[in-house]
Amino acid sequence: MSKFDAFTKSNNPMFKNDSYADDAVLDEGLVGHAPGELMTANGAVNKTFMLFGIMLLGAAVGAMFPFRVLLIPYIIGGAVVYFFTSKKPSRAPTLAPIYALIEGLLVGTVSVMYATAYSGIVLNAASLTFAILFMMLALYKSGLITVSQKFRAGVSMAVGAVMLLYLINIVLYMFGISIPFLHDGGPVAIGVSCIIIVIASMNLLLDFDNFEKGEGQGAPQYMEWYYGMGLLFTLVWLYLEILRLLSFFMGDD
Repeated sequence: MSKFDAFTKSNNPMFKNDSYADDAVLDEGLVGHAPGELMTANGAVNKTFMLFGIMLLGAAVGAMFPFRVLLIPYIIGGAVVYFFTSKKPSRAPTLAPIYALIEGLLVGTVSVMYATAYSGIVLNAASLTFAILFMMLALYKSGLITVSQKFRAGVSMAVGAVMLLYLINIVLYMFGISIPFLHDGGPVAIGVSCIIIVIASMNLLLDFDNFEKGEGQGAPQYMEWYYGMGLLFTLVWLYLEILRLLSFFMGDD
């Protein structure tokens, strides 16, 4: 098994991608030695910017038509698109823009809901999200935090636990049940939210590492879209969780 094969089997903490190696063999030839265009870190950054632009477009539409009833469909739709992309990453050039649009609709709708109740919260949350992004990038580039296999596995397990918590919360919400310690704004809710933000911030390090390892180990070019999609997921997750945390500290207008 090649080094790239081992890397890609756990490259995304949201969904473990056990099918990538076989996918690459079928679509591109020998893993790590794919013919044709290969991904670059700069290419992945460019694809991320493109996806971010699509997300902003979707957010604008979501903000203009903030239908709360569509929140669950947006969440499910984004998860389904992400799942199908993770099972066959060569689909990423087509599915990643669709995912970005759905995430944008979600972000726009949620942002309007929070902005209606809390003045200035959206700007504060966006500023904190980008501040954390650049801080984690600086930590990664400085080498102060090394993304080892143990670190990757630990963050992946933590993200999986958070996703399970979110899933349980969504299912209960559909039946009109709320988990008190997640939404009451008390010390436990604040603490849980802070822990989730720390985990999401650590996940950014995995995204940065994916860009560099993908280039260094000969990933096919479509992985630029796949890894860009992963980074977009983390940013949206981080932003929404920061919104929730700030709402615990801000009074109603």
